[in-house]
Amino acid sequence: MSKIELLAPGGDVDSIKAAIAAGADAVYCGVTKFNARNRASNISFKDLSGVLRLAHNHDCKVFLTLNILITENEIPDLLRLLNKLVNTSIDGIIVQDLGLLYLLSAYFKGLDLHASTQLTTHNEGQIKFLSKLSVTRVNLSREINLEEIKTLSASAHENGLLIEVFVHGSYCISFSGLCYMSSVQGGNSGNRGKCSQPCRDQYELTPAGKRYPLNLKDNSAWADLEELSEAGVDSMKIEGRIKKFHYVYTVVEAYRKQLQRLNEGINLSTDKGSLKKTFNRSFSNGFLKGDINKDMFVDNPRDISATDLAEFTEIRSKVKSIIDPLSIAKVPLTITISGRRDEALHIAINTSDSSFVISSEKYLTSSGKSPLNENELLKRFKALNETEYFIEKLDIKNLSSGLHLPFSELTLLKNRILFILNDSRAQVAPVKLPVLLRSDQRSTPPALSVLISSEKDLHLCEKTAVHIYFQLPDSPSNNLAEWIVLFKNNSSLIPWFPPVLISKEYHAAEQFLKEVQPEQIVTNNTGIAFKANEMGIPWIAGPFLNMTNSYSLLALKESSNCAGAFISNELSLRQIRGIKKPENFDLFFSIYHPIELMTSRQCLLQQVSACEKEQIDETCIRSCQKSASIRNLKQETLFIDKGAGNYCRIYNETNYLNTEIVADVPDLFSRFLIDLRDIRTETRLEMDKSKCIQLFAYHLQGDPHATLQLRGAIHPTNNKQYQTGI
Repeated sequence: MSKIELLAPGGDVDSIKAAIAAGADAVYCGVTKFNARNRASNISFKDLSGVLRLAHNHDCKVFLTLNILITENEIPDLLRLLNKLVNTSIDGIIVQDLGLLYLLSAYFKGLDLHASTQLTTHNEGQIKFLSKLSVTRVNLSREINLEEIKTLSASAHENGLLIEVFVHGSYCISFSGLCYMSSVQGGNSGNRGKCSQPCRDQYELTPAGKRYPLNLKDNSAWADLEELSEAGVDSMKIEGRIKKFHYVYTVVEAYRKQLQRLNEGINLSTDKGSLKKTFNRSFSNGFLKGDINKDMFVDNPRDISATDLAEFTEIRSKVKSIIDPLSIAKVPLTITISGRRDEALHIAINTSDSSFVISSEKYLTSSGKSPLNENELLKRFKALNETEYFIEKLDIKNLSSGLHLPFSELTLLKNRILFILNDSRAQVAPVKLPVLLRSDQRSTPPALSVLISSEKDLHLCEKTAVHIYFQLPDSPSNNLAEWIVLFKNNSSLIPWFPPVLISKEYHAAEQFLKEVQPEQIVTNNTGIAFKANEMGIPWIAGPFLNMTNSYSLLALKESSNCAGAFISNELSLRQIRGIKKPENFDLFFSIYHPIELMTSRQCLLQQVSACEKEQIDETCIRSCQKSASIRNLKQETLFIDKGAGNYCRIYNETNYLNTEIVADVPDLFSRFLIDLRDIRTETRLEMDKSKCIQLFAYHLQGDPHATLQLRGAIHPTNNKQYQTGI
């Protein structure tokens, strides 16, 4: 049995120390920007070198989380950070944004790339898609079960990727990367590390008698490590970058001992005593076991750890005494410089555990503009202070005064010192990105597309020249033959694939593509994008792929022959304006739609409408058609929709309507979408769908009367995200 990595969270320096001391094989942490835990303390870049030295001295790897969506105006700051990171000994970069993956794979090939759980990876096609972007490791969706993990592990290993699975910590009620609740309700995007967890808020009492109907227990695979190992998992990950050091130490130490039992062939412990003494909302392994049931919920979002104040103080003090001696301080350097005219310059480097001497190839002279003195040498060698070392002492008493050495020679000496101190790794020169230009400005008005999901709306294809997208369900295996016939009989329909297609549903979607051979598709799932590209079918990236910058568009076009993409509705006008589309590439934007806040594999109706079933079964996904609503204490209503063949989704109180963008950004978009699916919200459409399509078409042509009619007939609506962005 190969050793399984234990991967621990590090929200701040003390938590990182705690993870190392407790026996973690690797730790993941964020710097102060570009990571998905803004509420964690995180570490500064100046601390990173010390963290790396401490971790590597204890045979522990360090992965840096850059796992948020990146906006166009942030690219320069991001590039500066990457140019620094590439010259550290960082062991991996955890990424959500496809544009960042593109930059890393194209320009920073020395860095190991890990796909964040925010990429919602749950099928084999997604594994292959990520492999083409040079990803080496994938953190799978938390919602999938052991059999599904086994299949994905085999696929990953065939494609040279490692698999990582969360084994402990908070569950999200939504598939990660597909939750917009915090973004829409409070302007705090979960895709930007700002999630305010409104799912754990108190709601008005539901008919099922629950006040916290969206609140799940915590994940714990404590008893399932052997099955995970047999499923081919390479790394077991503990969640908790906003947790404190004593939590990290306690949980990591417990899992370290449990993995040791597994490695030694000893029966696994059933005692969760130490885990219950740390923050928890009680535990469940329902997703992992494929037993998605009522017991996964808890009607209390607070900590229920069985620890009194005295015991808590004792645990905290014990861990503090263990981690305090661990230092991330930089290693002091003593630099002794000597030399005389017409001789080489000699530089002796001494640290607490090593020493070496280097000499210049050119000789010192008495001519030159900048004679070598203490200030000049410190300025030339200041880059040493940006490593795991710092210049504590510079001794030049044996350097004759008034001497000169060319700047280029001093640079070579500095680089040689860095090479030796950096374990014989050469410094990588800073990358400068080529300037991106916005291509082929449009001279014709943008066109209109319409999304439907019901056969009763097929008549719209006959009465309009717009593109009609038809949404396939999350479970296309249900009535697959009928779906194939529907699209073959209505060849003008463009298939719209959902974000989540797990296991047999992904294979059913593959079969659909083979049978129908559509002329074009829209997909919100990169696994289907991979398959479409393989089959030569032009594909459009849907809005749930979260495109927020120009490089994400390049990633899709160059790696998978994408024909176009929807820009994320989370972006503001200012953020959209900065995006530059690639040549021969179409951009899309949804200007009217019900706002989907989340997609969940859990049943969201059980806690609301008192469903009699204790757990989800095959018939739930296949045939359940129900809706409900919940109301929070701010008097905002959320609508739960469960359609046949679909997972539960939550929709915002009002629909999104953005008529302004057509004039605000006149040259960027090829098409605008209106979503006319029958999703229940507070928004009312006071006209038939044919009339609605006609008015939107006139609006795109610049007819102000049509615009006024739309605003009067569709209400209430909002477009807060267009104002605030991410």
